[in-house]
Amino acid sequence: MKKFMLFSLALLAMFTLTGCDAIGTIFEAGMWWGIFLVAIVIGLIFWLLGRGRK
Repeated sequence: MKKFMLFSLALLAMFTLTGCDAIGTIFEAGMWWGIFLVAIVIGLIFWLLGRGRK
C-alpha cells in the first residue's frame, strides 16, 4: 500500500508539473534564499564595519 501511495503521488506530480515548471519553482526558491543570504552578509559587513570604527 505504501508503494502504491508513493507511485500515485509521483505519477500525479509528473502529470501536473511539467519539467520547466518544476525547474522554475526550484530556481525561484533558490533565488529567494540567495537574496536572503546576501542581505544577511551585507548586514553583517555593515555591523562589523560600524563596530570597528568605535
